[in-house]
Amino acid sequence: MKTWRIGLIRVVTMSDRSLMELHGRLIMDSFPELQVESRCIPNQPEGIHSPETKELAVPKILELAEEFQNVDALIVSCADDPGVPELRQLLPIPVIGAGSSVAIVARQYGRRAGILGITDYVPTPYINVFGNNLINLGAPEGVYSTWELMTHQGENSVKRLALSLKAQGVDSIALSSTVMSCIGAAEKLRMLTGLPVVDPVFAEGLCTLSQCLYRTA
Repeated sequence: MKTWRIGLIRVVTMSDRSLMELHGRLIMDSFPELQVESRCIPNQPEGIHSPETKELAVPKILELAEEFQNVDALIVSCADDPGVPELRQLLPIPVIGAGSSVAIVARQYGRRAGILGITDYVPTPYINVFGNNLINLGAPEGVYSTWELMTHQGENSVKRLALSLKAQGVDSIALSSTVMSCIGAAEKLRMLTGLPVVDPVFAEGLCTLSQCLYRTA
């Protein structure tokens, strides 16, 4: 089996190496062809949850990308795709963002998608694909950063919002926070709503493998 070396950037600062490498392990579990090396940006313990925190993260992402050696592709594992346009101009390898990956996969299920993440605003990659066909009901109640999603209260709030999106008649639910992948939200919400729910980490892994296969075809 042919394999590819993949660099993965986490946009939240973590001292727990196992937690920092979780996205990479999830990708390798689904796509064993991809061998993922993960790193996280410094001095950003709450990750990205606003335009201001995204702006702070971009130069850190660009600097961290330079540390990866001999990788076949680079993933920025964040639904806002911070730094992805810049890195695509700088690097000769595919650069994949979680947000554009989710949007591309969700579009296969229909024109109307409900977005579910931790921000009231819609990340640009989703707008680029869906335009005015996105249904945005805001962030789950009581969820203000990545860490609240990992609480029992946050999980229940996510479920309520998913049911509200279903009531709006969406064709799919496009998750817009990679922490949703860490808590297994996609499968739970599929069972709850009966709708296709696109997992960000799975989607970025799928798009990365697709790019690697295309370049070697």
